[in-house]
Amino acid sequence: MADDTDPPSLLSGGDIGQALKAVREHLRLSLEEVAAITRVRRAYLADIEVMRLDRLPSRPFTIGYIRAYADALGLDGEVAVERFKSEEPDLNEPLRAPVGVSDVADPRVAAIVVGIVLVLVAIIVWNVAQRAILANAPPPPRASAKATAEALAAQSPGVVALGAPLPAPVESTTPPPYETPGMPSANSDGSVTTHSSAGPKSSETLDALPAIDPKTLSPVFVPNGRIYGALAPQPSAVTLQALKSASLIVRGADGQIYFARQFAAGEAYRAPELPGLTATVSAPASFQVFVGGQSKGVLPAAQVSVGKLAE
Repeated sequence: MADDTDPPSLLSGGDIGQALKAVREHLRLSLEEVAAITRVRRAYLADIEVMRLDRLPSRPFTIGYIRAYADALGLDGEVAVERFKSEEPDLNEPLRAPVGVSDVADPRVAAIVVGIVLVLVAIIVWNVAQRAILANAPPPPRASAKATAEALAAQSPGVVALGAPLPAPVESTTPPPYETPGMPSANSDGSVTTHSSAGPKSSETLDALPAIDPKTLSPVFVPNGRIYGALAPQPSAVTLQALKSASLIVRGADGQIYFARQFAAGEAYRAPELPGLTATVSAPASFQVFVGGQSKGVLPAAQVSVGKLAE
C-alpha cells in the first residue's frame, strides 16, 4: 500500500474515478485538456471521476472512455478497465467456470434421456401394432335380413297406429306497447293522446281547456326555468316556453324522436335550425311560441312544423 508521499496511481482513491482524478490533478491537467487528448466529452470525463454511470452511454462506451482517460494520463488503460470491472461488475455477463473443475456432463443424465426415448418408441410401436391388428380382424357377425324382420315382427305383431297430431301451438301475441304516463303519442290521424294513470286523453279533450288570454302573455322571451335544446351560441330561431305542465316531443325529418320531455311551467326549448323538425305537444295552449325572442302567441295545433313557426 502506497504512503502519502507517493504520487497517485490507479490504485489510489476509493474507486477508479477518484484515482483518475487524483492523477490528473497531480499532473495539473484540466478536464478540457484531457477531453482534447482523448476526444471524449468533458461531461463524460467529469461523470467518470464521480462515477455517475447513469449519465454515461452504454457499458462498452464507458469502458472505452476509461481506457482512453488512463492512456491520456500515461497510465495502463487495461489495468484501469480491470479495476472498473471489479468495482462495477456487469450482472448480465456469464459467470466464469471455477478453476480446477472439469466441465464433464453427468453420465446419469444421458442414461435418463435414452430411457425416455426408448419408452416413447415402445409406445409408438404398440399403437401401430394395435391398429394393424384391428385393421386385419374379420368383421363381427351380423344377423340376416330375415332374422331381423322376424325380431321386429315379434316385438310389434300388429300395425302400429299413429296417434292424432298435436294441436298447433298457440300463436304468441305482442303485448301492447307501454305508454309513459304524462307523455303524448301521435295517432295515425294526426291527433295526440296523452296517457296518465287515469287513462288516455285525446287531443280533443286537451284542446277544450280554457283559452289563455293573449294579454297575459309576455311580449318577449323571459327565461323562467331551465332551457333545453340548442344553447348559445348555437343558432335557434324558435323557442317554445311551457305556460304550465305539459309534454313536448320533437321528431326529425325521418320520424325518429329528436327530443322528448315533460316540461314544468317556465321551462323552455330552443329548437335547433334543422330542416324537417316537427313538434308534438300534449296541449297546444300550454306552450308559447317565440320567434327571434318576440312572442307569436301559443301553438296553433298539437302537432306543428317547427320551420313554419319561424316563417
